[in-house]
Amino acid sequence: MNYEIMGVALQVLILVLLSYPLGRYIAKVYRGEKSLLDFLTPFENLIYKICSIDPKEQMDWKRFLKVLLTLNLFWFVWGITLLVVQNVLPLNPDNNLGQSVSQAFNTCISFMVNCNLQHYSGETGLTYFTQLFVVMLFQFITAATGMAAFAAVLKGMSSKTTKTLGNFWVYLVRSITRILIPLSLFAGAMLIVDGTPMTLEGKQTITTLEGDEQVISQGPVAAVVAIKQLGTNGGGFFGANASHPLENPSYFTNMVECISILLIPMALIWCLGFYLKRRKFAFYIFGVMFLAYITTLTVSVGQEIGGNPEIAKLGISQPNGSMEGKEVRIGSAATALWAMTTTVTSNGSVNGMHDSLTPVSGMLAMLNMQINCWFGGVGVGFMNYYIFIIIAVFISGLMVGRTPEFLGKKIEAKEMKIAIILALLHPFLILCGTAIAAHLATNNTMLGSEWLTNPSFHGLSQMLYEFTSSAANNGSGFEGLGDNTPFWNISTGIVLILSRYLPIIGQIAIVGILAQKKYVPESAGTLKTDTVTFSVMTFAVIFIIAALAFFPALTLGPIAEYLTIR
Repeated sequence: MNYEIMGVALQVLILVLLSYPLGRYIAKVYRGEKSLLDFLTPFENLIYKICSIDPKEQMDWKRFLKVLLTLNLFWFVWGITLLVVQNVLPLNPDNNLGQSVSQAFNTCISFMVNCNLQHYSGETGLTYFTQLFVVMLFQFITAATGMAAFAAVLKGMSSKTTKTLGNFWVYLVRSITRILIPLSLFAGAMLIVDGTPMTLEGKQTITTLEGDEQVISQGPVAAVVAIKQLGTNGGGFFGANASHPLENPSYFTNMVECISILLIPMALIWCLGFYLKRRKFAFYIFGVMFLAYITTLTVSVGQEIGGNPEIAKLGISQPNGSMEGKEVRIGSAATALWAMTTTVTSNGSVNGMHDSLTPVSGMLAMLNMQINCWFGGVGVGFMNYYIFIIIAVFISGLMVGRTPEFLGKKIEAKEMKIAIILALLHPFLILCGTAIAAHLATNNTMLGSEWLTNPSFHGLSQMLYEFTSSAANNGSGFEGLGDNTPFWNISTGIVLILSRYLPIIGQIAIVGILAQKKYVPESAGTLKTDTVTFSVMTFAVIFIIAALAFFPALTLGPIAEYLTIR
């Protein structure tokens, strides 16, 4: 058990050590400064020429959003069309069928919004063609879209007075060519070396040691897995996701994938400090996020290695902790690490069954997604945190009798209205969706029996987790829930759309409005945002909003379940 804890500590240490220089590099990429991969400039210029893009065009926030949303609409049509007719497309050696319209709608939306909520099993629900030209393609595009939005926020925050936020196309292309592809090639190579398949051949039939025949699915797994983790996408090539022995063969590949999940989100916080030339400000933001992450991680690891009290009552020893729903090659501590890592980001991949987590770990996984700003998805994690900074600045200014200002710009009514709407949108979508599902499950026996496999507290947790994961664009689930039904496909698809695009629209709008305002130089009366006091204030705002919104629902679900087994 000590070795497991050492493995967890080592992975966290590697994350911190790698994220800092990566953040500095990303800042250079977005500022247009000389960087390691400048030799790619001619290739990028060729892309702009083929696509008739003017890389020198400067976009205001409205133009920026129009381009972003139009591109996403195009890829939505592309994706849903291919998923429905995938059975007649090439690269289908296993003769998998096309998806139903409702399932294709949910799948396409899910991958378009960087969520990867999967109401299908990867090896049977998709062909190699759609794995590559829908899933993997979207995993690059959606991650780069979030990073492009983040770059626009950086541009707006760093400018004293400007009407433009940069060029969406340049940010998008550079995010892919200079960040996501190089890192994916490196991570993919390490996965291949340790046994992850990378082939276009169909299923293999092998003879087991017992003499029985077994059919083994394979495919271009390593390529999809690398970007799914680095882009905080999370969709599994196989139905079992990273608990599958071919998607995640060993403890080494488990470390590579787990580090990949949080590497870019962590690096982007350091990038913020380098880009704005306010490293102290970034340090405090990183500190708040990291402290929250470590707290949930410590509690969860303790819960999982402590075992299940119900099993202990039977007098059964649990030397390896609570191993239900976990893989022996990975262990309970590494599964707890993954569960907390994947839910503080919008990754959603799993290396164990989240439905089998102890109640407290399950609650913490949900709470990470309900707060939705501890590092978060690539790009959008800080953008969610940015909303709470705006609220904290406004409240702090009122408390001390100062005009609310952030980075030399006055926070006024318009920005506050948008920030408050976005802060309340997240719990609104989660709680309303869960309430509707709970009503249907308890008042319509036939409908409820289609999905609700667990009654009472855990059944509520399953439904709450599904909408929480959807609203956080995460994609993991308490998979005891039968979710491949028209109700879940459509309802979660709607939540996915609203929770991805409305926040991005609001966040870019706030930055664009503030960027146009007259710059006010800092003075003795300016509220300092790079202090411990303001960091605590921001954390308090986040915690209070989350507690008021979600504590009653968590009490009826995982907390009640915890008290029951205790």
